[in-house]
Amino acid sequence: MVVYVIIVTYNAMKWAERCFTSLKLSSVPVKCITIDNGSTDGTQEYIKTHFQEVDFIQSPGNSGFGKANNLGIEKAYKEGADFFYLMNQDAWIYPDSIQQLLDVYNSYPDKNQIGILSPMHLDGSEKRFDLHFEDYLAKDLRHNRMLSDIYFGEAKAFYEIGFVNAAHWFIPKRIIEKVGGFNPYFFHGAEDYEYVNRITYFGLKTVVCTQSKVVHDTVQSFYKKEPTNREELLKNKRLSMIMQRETKYLDPNYPFDTKKEKNALLTFTLKMGAKGNISEYKFYKEQYQYFSKKFKEIETARKTSMTAQHPFLNL
Repeated sequence: MVVYVIIVTYNAMKWAERCFTSLKLSSVPVKCITIDNGSTDGTQEYIKTHFQEVDFIQSPGNSGFGKANNLGIEKAYKEGADFFYLMNQDAWIYPDSIQQLLDVYNSYPDKNQIGILSPMHLDGSEKRFDLHFEDYLAKDLRHNRMLSDIYFGEAKAFYEIGFVNAAHWFIPKRIIEKVGGFNPYFFHGAEDYEYVNRITYFGLKTVVCTQSKVVHDTVQSFYKKEPTNREELLKNKRLSMIMQRETKYLDPNYPFDTKKEKNALLTFTLKMGAKGNISEYKFYKEQYQYFSKKFKEIETARKTSMTAQHPFLNL
C-alpha cells in the first residue's frame, strides 16, 4: 500500500517547515511529490535543502493549481501509487491523519462508491474548524446531523457530504483511473467544484472522516482580500458569478446546450437594457461576448470529462 502526497507550492515559505515536517511524522509512511509554480521567496531551495526526500519538480512558470497537481498525479501513478493525498501548501497533517482515513476506507460498506475521502479541516489555530470547511458541512445539515452528533459526542466514523475543498483530498487509485485529474479549463478557482461534480456524475461519494483531523491555515474569510468599497465588492461578486456559470456549464450532471445557453444570456442582456439597468446590461453583454468565445472549449472539456479514459491525465 503506497500513499503519495502531492503538494503544489507557490511562495510557501510561511508554511514549508510545518507542512513537510508533518509528512515525516505520519504513522503511515508517505512519499511526497512537490510541484513548484515559480516561487520567488526561496521555497525551492528550502525544500530541496531541508527535505531531500521530497521529489521536487520545478514548473517553468505558474501553470495553475490543476495542471500542477495533474503533473504530480501522473508521476505518482506511474510510480505505483495506491492512494493520492492532495494537500495545500498552507496545510499540515497529524501523525494519525492518514491512518484514520485508511481505517474508514477499509471499513466503508462499499469501497467502490468512495470517490474522495476528506479529514476534518481545522484552521491555523488548531482549535476551530476552518471557516470554509465549516460552511461546507453546514450546507449538508438537511441530509445528516453531523454537527449535532459531534456536539453531543456521538459522531459516526464518517458522513457523506456534497462538497469539500481540495486542501486535503485522499483519493484511491481507481478514482484517478475513472474520473481522472483536474480540468485544465480553470487556472485557479473552481477546479475542486468541477471535480466533485464529476465524482457525483459517476455515482461516487465524497466522504468526510470525523476521526481524521488536519490543518488548513488559510485566511478565515470568504474573501482572500476583504473588499474596501462597494465597487470592489460588486466586482468580486460578478467574477464569482462568471466562475459559477462556468462551473455549471462544465458540470456533466447539467443538461448543457450551447444554443440554449447563448440565447438565455442574450435574452437576459436585452431584458436588462429594456429596463434601463445599464450596469447589469453591460455586465451581461460582457458575459454573452465572453461565453460566445468559450462554448466550444466548454463542449470539448465536457466530452472529455464524461467519456475519456482517465480524463485530463497523460497515463
